[in-house]
Amino acid sequence: MTVREAKYFFLTQEPVHIGAGGYRLGRVDMTICREPGTNLPKIPGTSLAGAARSYAAHRYGKPEAAGQHKKLGKAQKEGCPIIYTFGTASENESGVAGTVSVGDARVLFFPVQSMAGPVWMTTRELLKEAGFTNVTASVDDGGTISSTLAGWKQPLNLSWLRLDTPQALSLTPPTELAQHDAYLAIAERLVALSPKLFGQLVNNNLEVRTSVAINQETGAAEEHMLFTYEAIPRGTWLLSEAVEDDYRNAFKPVERRFRNGAENSGDPLGSTWNTPLDVLEAGLEMIQYLGVGGMGTRGFGRMKLLAKKAVTVMGGGAQ
Repeated sequence: MTVREAKYFFLTQEPVHIGAGGYRLGRVDMTICREPGTNLPKIPGTSLAGAARSYAAHRYGKPEAAGQHKKLGKAQKEGCPIIYTFGTASENESGVAGTVSVGDARVLFFPVQSMAGPVWMTTRELLKEAGFTNVTASVDDGGTISSTLAGWKQPLNLSWLRLDTPQALSLTPPTELAQHDAYLAIAERLVALSPKLFGQLVNNNLEVRTSVAINQETGAAEEHMLFTYEAIPRGTWLLSEAVEDDYRNAFKPVERRFRNGAENSGDPLGSTWNTPLDVLEAGLEMIQYLGVGGMGTRGFGRMKLLAKKAVTVMGGGAQ
């Protein structure tokens, strides 16, 4: 048995709204999901896994594997890479556990405007968790911050908050990001601050929009039906983790799509699925085009899978 862990770096290409459910009194009517301990916004792992399963099933040519699987026979379930990866449940027979668990996607770099132009906020803790090494940053709750901004020698504002002149921030990115164009575009515009200030600034700089309910009969706006909702803004970097526990060790490499009721019998997939993590990643890649979360018809939800950092937790060798 081999247990593998993968870290995924995402970049939001449009605002992302994963609703917390219901309405509330406060800054906005429809809030997004947050971590209980830090109150920072997140994308739940269940949302990522659900979207990845649906998109992987469509890429494989077997969309019924994304739902309740009532149309699939026992043989089709046993040979299906989608079900092997994500599992299944049935009203008439015992369910099959999946082999991949997906964690929440949490904010790594958050964009905010400043006198120096757009910068991306983070913390030392987040950098180290993401695999950055040699992190040297002076920060405190009183306003001391560090930055990679070259030549900036005066106090720096982050949105509405004016802070001290940044100290030098040095860090070594993980190999997967070191030469990536998306990271190089922001590498000299990073600002590290304390977790306390980071949480306050993130929550005060989420995108907030106002919409109005539409009368289905007239097609016009309903009176007194304005509502606001918030979203993680475009340009945010997110970090998620997934663990593959292939306890059955029976995954069969998949090279071709599903066709005419037979597994692995259609047109080429384009890339071979050798492990359950490959199936997961095939679905995650489609979020760039089809999105995740709510408000999809309003242009929300698209984010790009930029890079993956994989390690072997138990057994086998590093991938």
